[in-house]
Amino acid sequence: MKVYEYKGFPNPARVRIALAEKGMLDRVAFVQVDVPGGEHRQPAFLAKNPTAAVPVLELDDGSCIAECTAITEYLDHLDGQPALTGRTHHERAIVHMMQRRAEFGLLDAIVAYFHHATPGLGPDIEVYQNKEWGQHQYKRALEGARYLDSVLAKQPYLAGDFFSMADITAFAGLVVFDFLGLEIPADLKHLKAWRARVAERPSVKAA
Repeated sequence: MKVYEYKGFPNPARVRIALAEKGMLDRVAFVQVDVPGGEHRQPAFLAKNPTAAVPVLELDDGSCIAECTAITEYLDHLDGQPALTGRTHHERAIVHMMQRRAEFGLLDAIVAYFHHATPGLGPDIEVYQNKEWGQHQYKRALEGARYLDSVLAKQPYLAGDFFSMADITAFAGLVVFDFLGLEIPADLKHLKAWRARVAERPSVKAA
């Protein structure tokens, strides 16, 4: 298997954490795509993912899977022992619900702030920016962080008592906050404590 990525970006990091959780880092070859240089918009990469986004998982038969949730779903079931996407129907539903809330309310929002309200990846990549929209997304990211804090006040992880892809997504969102030099509000103590615990996981350190 191959993973096309730009190392250090939040979404590729999500897949690396999932691979590490499953003990599969040594089963894939990582291929770097020069996103700041626009390689993701060239025909060769668009043939693998027409949305021009990394990461992409390429299987041995040449077929490709894009989107972090889809890639994680595939990897999680390779060994028949799903852990990151839920073991029962109920767990799977909760994981997907919380993963979407973490993605939409936190990660996607803060990434939109980066692309619209800061120089982002530069004028060659950021062909359209709306600073007002970006500032609105920053406020939405803070609201998302506050919601996740309220969830973590009642349970150790976002989907309950086990680490899941919802936690991976939220952690990636907070990494973007760090990259941008933005502080998580001090009163979100449950989110901060959760983040400290997740940062100590071997999979996160390996990724």
